Amino acid sequence: MPVPAWPPDWPRAHGDPPVAGEYRLVPEDFVVEEWLGFAPEGEGEHLWLWLEKRDLGTPELARRVARACEVTPRDVGYAGMKDRFAVTRQWLSVHLPGREAPTDLAERLAAAQVTLLEQARHPRKLKRGVHRGNRFRLRLGGSAVVHPAFASRWERIREAGVPNYFGPQRFGPEGRNLQRACGILARGWRKRDDRQGMLLSAARSYLFNELLAERVRRGDWDRALPGEVLMLDGTQSLFVAEAPDAELAGRVAAGDVHPAGLLWGAGESTAREAAAALEQGLGAAHAGLCAALAESGVRTARRALRVRPVAAELRHEGETATLGFTLPRGAFATAVLRELLCHPTL
Repeated sequence: MPVPAWPPDWPRAHGDPPVAGEYRLVPEDFVVEEWLGFAPEGEGEHLWLWLEKRDLGTPELARRVARACEVTPRDVGYAGMKDRFAVTRQWLSVHLPGREAPTDLAERLAAAQVTLLEQARHPRKLKRGVHRGNRFRLRLGGSAVVHPAFASRWERIREAGVPNYFGPQRFGPEGRNLQRACGILARGWRKRDDRQGMLLSAARSYLFNELLAERVRRGDWDRALPGEVLMLDGTQSLFVAEAPDAELAGRVAAGDVHPAGLLWGAGESTAREAAAALEQGLGAAHAGLCAALAESGVRTARRALRVRPVAAELRHEGETATLGFTLPRGAFATAVLRELLCHPTL
């Protein structure tokens, strides 16, 4: 199975940014706060902890919490993976049936470079993907933020959204996660070789980005094609647009629904006509990878091709700019940033 060339040429929807910029020079430049959309109930076997971490990945955070609470890592749950080189706040759950947390838990966590902000009981473990989204506060610098076009580009992004690409962190430095995924899939994927499913995810994300990139080149990434699978905004509800009309086009333009691209795996695509032809063309171009994903047993799914930053704000402070916005779970802030500035990691 050939390994895709890296780095890929995934186009921007709003044209190439005019000049380079800087971001994430220090962790405090990239602040992420998880948005659950609900609150712990106040009682139950699981202790939920609202934590702040700096320059620390979520899996390592979970291990440190497990040690502090004297439980095994499998007793710790979290909703989503947060960036390592950042300041992030998120909930973790710890299974503590019939017993209290250590009385010095805050001190233990502080010694592990983790800040305990809040705690509450809940009947269930925190599961992956149950959060609604994430709130970002990003500090940017460089020539891009003082360029006359910066503010107008930001307004276009607020109004039109951006292609919902998976971010570069999904693929690892120099695409090494994708390289490893191709090797494992060529031999036949086994759970013991990829316990967290990270490599499967890298392969599926790459194919999705390839499909989305083709739609961006065609200029129809934010429009419904005949036979398009559409996703209701803010949900995972899907329906097929057999023959898009003016009313449906208006709903897409308003952001009420979004075209939804395929995440490859086992199972038939529900797309029809023009939308199906695009998927079939990409499937043929990456036949070995698509077949291996189907054989792995992972099921096909859908992801919106477009994402819009919600509650978006921009504040200039001299030669720096601070962005604030909320994205739904699974969306990457880097997909927004790459439409605003040029940077080697974007």
